[in-house]
Amino acid sequence: MIKFSVMYPYAPDARFDHTYYREKHMPLLKARMGDACISYTIDKGLGGGAPDSPPVYVAMCHVFAESLESFQKAFGPHAKEVRDDVKNYTDIAPVMQFSEVVVG
Repeated sequence: MIKFSVMYPYAPDARFDHTYYREKHMPLLKARMGDACISYTIDKGLGGGAPDSPPVYVAMCHVFAESLESFQKAFGPHAKEVRDDVKNYTDIAPVMQFSEVVVG
């Protein structure tokens, strides 16, 4: 199993609409990927490691799929539509990573 993570670094003046992300963007991604998206999670950053410090990431999502190939096959045809929706909830440039899930 693989996990595709999208992380949005915290910045003091950045815009991130958590409600839109949760209710519109991620359901759009799931609808377009269909069964290739086994599941996804959304994290909302609360704080950093030091008391009263901001979170490293204001938000993250993790999309689970059977393989990198199945993810790419399902996401590829819809990549432009999904990317074009980003402007509706944030002005933050995300950090992305594919990982192999070794313990689940």
